[in-house]
Amino acid sequence: MVLDINEIQKILPHRPPMLLVDRIIELDPMKSATGIKNVTMMEPQFRGHFPDHPIMPGVLILEAMAQVGGVMMLYPEENRGKIALFGGMENVKFKHPVVPGDQLVTKSHLVRVRGDFGMLHCDGYVDGKLAASADFKFAMRKSENL
Repeated sequence: MVLDINEIQKILPHRPPMLLVDRIIELDPMKSATGIKNVTMMEPQFRGHFPDHPIMPGVLILEAMAQVGGVMMLYPEENRGKIALFGGMENVKFKHPVVPGDQLVTKSHLVRVRGDFGMLHCDGYVDGKLAASADFKFAMRKSENL
């Protein structure tokens, strides 16, 4: 299953500049997802990180990866309208920088879920090379219950 940006915005509550997934290219709800983030020089973080050597901040790489997992978890109708909140991160590794012009391809899969709590594992690749990986603990909540 492929989702374009319009479908993604029906699932995730994020909006630019914090919407960090451009397309879902594979989706098996509540199991796995693959998504892409096209990194461009026009993004606001590159004005200061770093002016002469732009590098995507690690926290934004992690957020982009988590959002792919969020689409996977929030796609089912019973989860629509919920927000996936970070509960923690483990095994975070950055292997090489992500820079303007790169396409970050994230593969996310569900490790476990119990009720509204769970864990995802995500790997982010640029040109087929591992750029980052992490395990994300999450809780899904209705936005009015935050």
